[in-house]
Amino acid sequence: MGYSVYLVEDNAELGQLLESYLVREGYTTKRFENGASALEAIEDKPDIWVLDIMLPDIDGFYIVKQIKNKTPSIPVIFISERDKELDRDQGLEMGSDDYITKPFLPRELVLRVGRLLERSYGGGQNSGKVYIIDGYKIDEGRRSVTDEGAEIILTSKEADLILAFAVNVGRPLSRDKLLSIVWDESYFGSDRVVDDLVRRLRKKLPRINIETVYGQGYRLIV
Repeated sequence: MGYSVYLVEDNAELGQLLESYLVREGYTTKRFENGASALEAIEDKPDIWVLDIMLPDIDGFYIVKQIKNKTPSIPVIFISERDKELDRDQGLEMGSDDYITKPFLPRELVLRVGRLLERSYGGGQNSGKVYIIDGYKIDEGRRSVTDEGAEIILTSKEADLILAFAVNVGRPLSRDKLLSIVWDESYFGSDRVVDDLVRRLRKKLPRINIETVYGQGYRLIV
């Protein structure tokens, strides 16, 4: 497959098990057992991070913030020991693209990694439609947005959201619908992550008119 996966898990036994499954799937995998070593590797720019929230030295939320600040388009999957809505929502609001709660089967993680890689990189360079909206060129195949030829760096979820709006111009999309499109049916946390994602998208694409439809959700007006 050629994809590189950086796995941050302080439990050595679990980390080795997950690494073995990822390697067996064909991924080039590098494992870290603490946050400090993971921070030093951000500039390596792997294709995806799998990151435990609870680490012995540095909070996982801080690490994902650093990853997204430096490499915003690289997807991140959170691992959490705590089945708390706050953990899930906080991680997604800070830019993580998926989460998985312990205990879980290693195969489930492999499936989530594969699915997120496909969504992030699998569109190809020339497939899909191109939309021109308010001067922005939104390329479905490349999952990119450019403004006068300059690419605007978006996270994987931000790209999913603007594409959802571009495909459904003028059509109100409820928060539940956007959750199912951007986070898929497995997400069961608060829908406030949609509001945060819309806020970030409005900031990055200030000419885009994403209208709040009270009692329904949002729609893109052109």
